[in-house]
Amino acid sequence: MTTTAPDRSTDPTVVRPPVTHSRAARFLLLLAVFVCAACGLVYELALTALGSYLIGNSVTQTSVVISVMVFAMGIGSLAAKPMQRRAVGAFALLEGALALVGGLSVLVLYITFAWLRIYMPAMVAVSFLVGLLIGAEIPLLMTLLQRIRRQEAGSAVADMFAVDYVGALVGGLCFPLLLLPTFGQLRGALVVGAVNAVAGVVVVLWIFRRETRRAVRLALLAGGAAVLAVLGTVYVLADDIEVTARQKLYRDPIVHAETTVYQDIVVTRSTAFTGTPDMRLFLNGDLQFSSVDEYRYHEALVHPALSGKRTSVLILGGGDGLALREVLRYDDVERVTLVDLDPAMTRLARTFGPLADLNDDAFGDPRVRVVHADAFNWLRDADRRHDTVVIDFPDPDTAALAKLYSVEFYHLLRHALHPDSRVVVQAGSPFFAPKSYWSIATTIAEAGYRTTAYQVDVPSFGNWGFVLAVPGADGPAPALRLAEDAPSLRFLDDAVLRAASVFPVDRRPQDVRASTLMDPAVLEYTRHEWQNY
Repeated sequence: MTTTAPDRSTDPTVVRPPVTHSRAARFLLLLAVFVCAACGLVYELALTALGSYLIGNSVTQTSVVISVMVFAMGIGSLAAKPMQRRAVGAFALLEGALALVGGLSVLVLYITFAWLRIYMPAMVAVSFLVGLLIGAEIPLLMTLLQRIRRQEAGSAVADMFAVDYVGALVGGLCFPLLLLPTFGQLRGALVVGAVNAVAGVVVVLWIFRRETRRAVRLALLAGGAAVLAVLGTVYVLADDIEVTARQKLYRDPIVHAETTVYQDIVVTRSTAFTGTPDMRLFLNGDLQFSSVDEYRYHEALVHPALSGKRTSVLILGGGDGLALREVLRYDDVERVTLVDLDPAMTRLARTFGPLADLNDDAFGDPRVRVVHADAFNWLRDADRRHDTVVIDFPDPDTAALAKLYSVEFYHLLRHALHPDSRVVVQAGSPFFAPKSYWSIATTIAEAGYRTTAYQVDVPSFGNWGFVLAVPGADGPAPALRLAEDAPSLRFLDDAVLRAASVFPVDRRPQDVRASTLMDPAVLEYTRHEWQNY
């Protein structure tokens, strides 16, 4: 009597014969682990960066993306258990799906934000799906690694995670240093998706080709080609898609747009029925100026501070060159140092015709020196003191900006001041965000300055406020006045300044906290107050 042995070809407990050329195969598989880890971290960083650009509140965006993805990775690891019986094909399919989902994630979320207004639910869903697929990778790769050469569990896990973590390091560095500057967010994600798909195909069609039937190999090859075709098509159409989606977010036609490592820069331009062109600059979606009335803002910001000594002037922020334009109207200003984080912003202010015309080609003046640096860190090493400091940062609606409105920042600023120097800070809106405004004033006073608060009306912004300050706790507050030799101004005069220091009853100083690095109160106030507008 003859018996037939049971078919155990799919039993994962059976020790399979080693793959031919096991050393080379193992190297290639670990290389695939490295590539997959790098791609996974890039997807994570791309989602957090996009949320910060579109929504702001980078801490919340990062927390949501990371927590959802880590949770989903755990679910994905459990879900991969049944797939280990057919680990080769399952891994190829998994990488194809991850390449599509991860590669298209930025595009999908951008379209969702522009048209559907359900960004947060979509971000959670995409983060969960990407995390689910990433989580399923490791169990399958571990199974494949053991097929090449059996190891003790501890050694196999050590090898796997060592390569995985190194890949994550490389992916984390490549995102800001290579992918974002070279391809931008949308195309960068597509490029990473293509790399992800190729990694999956290489594992199946090369390392495990002898364990896979020819029909399966052809099917997987066709699937990989289809994924690359989709990603390639979207890559070619990326500019048109991005322009269409971005234009949906802005009222006026976009004439310039770029995404840098630091921010999303958009310039719009329209012509009213009166024939007056209105050019507007937006950083991360927030309006920075309108050419129709920006002179009101910049005259109020600059000229009261320049009523004292002004041989040497320091401008922190103000990469559009409009505050610089006002400073350079004084012939006795001998040198101006402008410190701005983003070289793309100052380059735009130099080379983009309408903006260069608006700032009177201020960056071409030989008195100007431009430094591209984080102002907080730059002040630590400041070796020159200045007569006047103009601080023109965006509103403190992110953790990175809130540190520039902290007690510690204004302490560092003292390194760049003479005892009689004057400082002016744009401080937001006393009407729309009164707690934020008075928190900034309180913070400056807490750092040891005497302050004078004032506010003006800028139609495109509404009511807007500033704080004039001088170092030292003793003595009178700085006088709000114009210099006797001030140039002819379109908006500001002494009468306007006298009125500017008077606040209505419902917008007078409030009992608010000073903002520090460890307790960024101004960030809390800003988020709470501006969310209603």
